[in-house]
Amino acid sequence: MAGPATGPATGPVAEPASVPAQAGAPTRAFVPAPAPVPELESEQPDFAAVPERSKWRYKPRRVWRSRLVRAIALITVLALCALVILAIVRKETGTEGFLVGLGLAVLPVPLLVFAFRWLDRVEPAPWKNLLFALAWGAFASTLVAIFANSFAVEWISSATADPGSAESLGATAVAPVVEETAKGAAVLLLFLFRRRDFTGPVDGLVYAGFTATGFAFTENILYLGNAFGEDQDLGSGGLGTTMATFFARVIMSPFAHPLFTSLTGLGLGFAALLPAGARFRRTRLWLLPLAGLLLAMGLHAMWNGSATFHPLAFVLVYGMFMVPVFGLLTWLAIWSRQKELRTISGELPAYATAGWLALDEPLALSSMRARSMARGYAARAFGKPGAQAVGEYEAFATTLAFLRHRARRGQVPQDFTAREQELLHHLWQRRQVASPALTYAARATGQVWSPPQYLDYGGFNPYRS
Repeated sequence: MAGPATGPATGPVAEPASVPAQAGAPTRAFVPAPAPVPELESEQPDFAAVPERSKWRYKPRRVWRSRLVRAIALITVLALCALVILAIVRKETGTEGFLVGLGLAVLPVPLLVFAFRWLDRVEPAPWKNLLFALAWGAFASTLVAIFANSFAVEWISSATADPGSAESLGATAVAPVVEETAKGAAVLLLFLFRRRDFTGPVDGLVYAGFTATGFAFTENILYLGNAFGEDQDLGSGGLGTTMATFFARVIMSPFAHPLFTSLTGLGLGFAALLPAGARFRRTRLWLLPLAGLLLAMGLHAMWNGSATFHPLAFVLVYGMFMVPVFGLLTWLAIWSRQKELRTISGELPAYATAGWLALDEPLALSSMRARSMARGYAARAFGKPGAQAVGEYEAFATTLAFLRHRARRGQVPQDFTAREQELLHHLWQRRQVASPALTYAARATGQVWSPPQYLDYGGFNPYRS
């Protein structure tokens, strides 16, 4: 009999997703079902299917763990972009304007980073991906945008002999296309080359949000620095233009660029959910991101146009479009996160039934409050290493749930068994600390019924010798 270490000997078995109600009725494609959950048949499984440590696919998140050569090359390119774009902005605004703009533009960045990081708490994206997105938006995207926008405005101005109209047309028609394409490129790169970390709409929103936050940061330095320069040229000693620009860009619309680019991120996120057997999958893989990008360009053009043509138009667009769209995307983001938690509670009970997890653990792992409480319990009982072990256990369990969910949707990787065994191996190593903490958290948060102590023979019982 095969033990838990080897897992199933064969791959997933295809089974029909639905049975047609009558002859001639349309049917859905056959969806491969994930392999059965391996049974826990001994107190100390040997995990023979787990590869050697150097070939592990899942490791505790560490910022410094990366492929050195590619990391150095990428950092070098982004650093060069940073030097060039910051030099251009400093030349445009002057040293004093640059420093003032930098000090004011950095204020909304922590708020935006915290908001998107909070949204990504269920299965946190690796920090290296988020830092790449932030740096790409701040330096690479803005560098592309400033050159492309300037070239387009100059070309339109020379073609029409009307510099004023060229500026308006550039802001309304050219800038949205250039900027959303440049920002969306970062999200697309993560979708293509960090596919394991890009599993759905929440990941698309988070990566797009970080990219747009970086873009808005550099753009705000430019606008606020120029506004400060205008105040200095007036010679009155006031900061009216600077404060008005700060209010419009930082106070009223800090989420403007993240809102635009999140539409592109959502398109790629929904494309990531497409199962392998979906009808017209290849076409939808192209259409969903493209639709998101076009919507981002359209909303961005509407926003720029309202600010260009008339102040009243700006207020109307802000109230009638921006605020409702922001509310809709906020609701969608929260709904997507709750759906991720429901996925955890739906997939992990199979492993609890097989003996890999305690019966209460899936419910604790599907509650952010219970997760936090479990880490606090472990910190009090075992110190900082205990809290770290529980955090890693939660991350591995979440990855296991999504791996099995993708397999259930027909996105079965060829090495599904090896990946599953590796994750079970990591969970088993941390089970002694994490399982009691999660069981305690599930009961303390009301996720499961907590029996009286004199009947609680599965946990601590002061009446038992």
